[in-house]
Amino acid sequence: MLFEIRGFKFSSSARMLAALVFILLCIQPGHGQTCTEGFAYDRRARQCIDVDECRTLADACRGDMRCVNQNGGYLCIPRTLYNQPYRPDTPALPEPLYPDTSAGFSDTFDPALPRSVEPSYPRVRSTAPCTLGYTLAEDGTCNDIDECETNSHHCNPTQVCINTLGGYTCSCTEGYWLIGGQCQDIDECRYGYCQQLCANVPGSYSCSCNPGFILNPDSRTCQDVDECEDEPCTHGCLNTYGSFMCNCDEGFELAADGTSCIDLDECSFSEFLCQHRCVNAPGSFSCICPPGYYVYEDGRSCEDVNECDTGSNNCTTAQVCFNFQGGYKCLDPLQCELPYIEVSDNQCMCSAENPACRDRPFTVLYRHMDLSSGRSVPADIFQMQATTRYPGAFYIFQIKSGNDGREFYMRQTSNVSATLVLSRPIKGPREVVLDLEMVTVNNVINFRGSSIIRLTIFVSEHPF
Repeated sequence: MLFEIRGFKFSSSARMLAALVFILLCIQPGHGQTCTEGFAYDRRARQCIDVDECRTLADACRGDMRCVNQNGGYLCIPRTLYNQPYRPDTPALPEPLYPDTSAGFSDTFDPALPRSVEPSYPRVRSTAPCTLGYTLAEDGTCNDIDECETNSHHCNPTQVCINTLGGYTCSCTEGYWLIGGQCQDIDECRYGYCQQLCANVPGSYSCSCNPGFILNPDSRTCQDVDECEDEPCTHGCLNTYGSFMCNCDEGFELAADGTSCIDLDECSFSEFLCQHRCVNAPGSFSCICPPGYYVYEDGRSCEDVNECDTGSNNCTTAQVCFNFQGGYKCLDPLQCELPYIEVSDNQCMCSAENPACRDRPFTVLYRHMDLSSGRSVPADIFQMQATTRYPGAFYIFQIKSGNDGREFYMRQTSNVSATLVLSRPIKGPREVVLDLEMVTVNNVINFRGSSIIRLTIFVSEHPF
């Protein structure tokens, strides 16, 4: 029995072998030809065509990524940077080509689906001894064809051809991605590749840091520079994030350059810093006092030196040392002028029985006091009163002499007493001698007499 397959007649004994050969021809593409990964063999066109992974693979790209098919593969790119669907620029074949159902394609033609594009490989007939992408060498072996070197690839001019065994891949260099069939620069700065400063360049980027920072070895992040390690400040340094601050020791202030310190003139702040005089020193100041004074414990005010107590005077043993603010006075022993006689260490008396004493004060009492220069007025400075009282007598108090400048006046406070008042400011150093008179009047016995207090006032040079 004979049967025929496409014009070939076979005997019944060869029927089984012919069927087996027919099956092998059906299951092997191109009569022994194979396709590289990313391509499928089309039986009708008898060639390998690209597999659209974006349609055949479920969830080829995840998240907010869009799948873009390429020859032999696919790309996943952000949707925000790809607004138009990708369509290959190569023209479609005159007739729709249907992929082999063994590769996962349907034999039913769908007009909505894009037509298959021209393959990236030369068409190889089924009679070729080598698979697609290979060429027969003289020794009978199949060698890989470098489509990139022979310029037989279909990559876009902006793309880079990468040869593979039996084929090639179109890709973009680092720093670029495929958008609309073109390799476009990736703006890495837009996606925060750098911690601080970023400069985008074609195909790459560079990071830098703000002043006060240095770039870490990862060339992306920045770390603070401790400027204080280089001792930029004259005195003290405080490192801050991205900068530093200089500070100065007490008694100094920061100069205009922000790093050096200059002496602070404390004496220029106020004239009341020291009671007498202020002397500036590097980083400090000191108060000094005039002769006759010493600096008090507070370091600013002046205290009188009591030369009479300390023995730092030149008075003789016969003299009496009288201390006043800022100095002292050696008082000679009392010598009463005739017709007065001495009745005590500080009092002279003129006897009523002596005719020469008739128109003179009955007694002269010597007193001494000190007064600070510039003392505020009015001020009560001395009190005077009668020590002996007579029935029917009254007393009159007055300044008899020594008040030429009219700085003083007497204010009677009672029938038997009065107060000496400083009415005008008085400046020193000065020595004022006032004769304060108390007049006793008794109309009952028709008596009128007086007594004198000779008050010596030592006015200091300074108001302290």
